[in-house]
Amino acid sequence: MTLNLCVLTPNRIVWDSEVKEIILYTNSGQIGVLPNHAPIATAVDIGILRIRLNDQWLTMALMGGFA
Repeated sequence: MTLNLCVLTPNRIVWDSEVKEIILYTNSGQIGVLPNHAPIATAVDIGILRIRLNDQWLTMALMGGFA
């Protein structure tokens, strides 16, 4: 199972693809999101976004926003 992740900036789409899992920092702590996660709306804090594809993890710096 996968979930669709789209990372946007004011200028462009940075990432738009299906992923297995994401881990990100929110204003209330670090959360992980898997397919079929309960709906959530949260502010994103400054930190590292971890994206799991098949067997590899990619990282991306986040400077805030919302998810």
